[in-house]
Amino acid sequence: MSRNVMSTNAGIAAEIAKGWKPNQYLTNMSQAYFAQPGDWVAPSIFPICPVATSSGFYYTFDKGDLARDNVARKPAFGKVNPAIMGTGENQYGCKVDQVIVGIDQIAALNYQRSHAPGVQDPRRAKVRFANEQMSLHLDILFAKGFFHSGVWGDEWQGTDSAPSGKKFLKFNDANFDPVHFFDERRRDIKRRGRRQPNRLALGYDAYLALKEHPDIVERVKYTGSTANPAIVTQQVLAQVLGFEQVKVLESTYNVAKPGEEADMQFICDSNAALMCYATNTPQVDEPSAGYIFTWDMLGNGSYTAMDQYEGENGTHSEFIEGLMSTDMRKTADDLATYFTDCV
Repeated sequence: MSRNVMSTNAGIAAEIAKGWKPNQYLTNMSQAYFAQPGDWVAPSIFPICPVATSSGFYYTFDKGDLARDNVARKPAFGKVNPAIMGTGENQYGCKVDQVIVGIDQIAALNYQRSHAPGVQDPRRAKVRFANEQMSLHLDILFAKGFFHSGVWGDEWQGTDSAPSGKKFLKFNDANFDPVHFFDERRRDIKRRGRRQPNRLALGYDAYLALKEHPDIVERVKYTGSTANPAIVTQQVLAQVLGFEQVKVLESTYNVAKPGEEADMQFICDSNAALMCYATNTPQVDEPSAGYIFTWDMLGNGSYTAMDQYEGENGTHSEFIEGLMSTDMRKTADDLATYFTDCV
């Protein structure tokens, strides 16, 4: 029934007779724990690389040949041997993931008749839910593919005392020297991978430890004023440590099973960190520690696809479907260093 009919006494009486209750739903608020868009992790660390087919190959050029001095003195009346420029190939394979959420068309009438702006269209809410599921799943795939022990060849572990080998004092230790430590690790990557690492991804507790470290605070405390006090933010930390970007991995998810009390956890290990070099967008003749290959399976220009369809006759239901096809691929192991037990 339209709003004009509802506004008449006869219309209101008719709706009450059908079971409608005046002011059943508030029109100016609702509760929904959707994540903040900036919390999502995956696309901010490694670039999205769209691909035309679900699987295929990409070229790799031999780093040793590119970095070797192949120039030699030309012999009289002769020539030098041709330089070798080795090439190889690697493969990607995108897998399709799916989510489906249902809409009870009869139950939806209560929302529609209440004229509450936030919930009057259940379809809109369910589409947002499905989209959020896509982002949540992408971050989980990122954590499984890139952000755990055993993925990267260069891995360091925090310790409480006497670090040796690939050990370091934990970030919350006052004797830990964060600027010197990350300078040394950047030097390692530059030497072996020919690129200066530009990104530092920090688990939430690792970030808090660095943010509150006395050495970091000491370096910024005189940069503020009464009106604008010095605060250690992600941008400030990036400047102090020498990175283009510091990203805090703060997306969360519920690890409990359906029917159990929610158990909210950080998707990425809050005590870990990843330092790497990555391009902002896919590049030709440029390395990147990782890529997120995405397949546009339906040809709609996006690696996520949404669809809506009716349920079976008599069910008075419809469904929202979300599809996503990705492959989290480590493409240059020598351009990243992973840190565990940072706190």
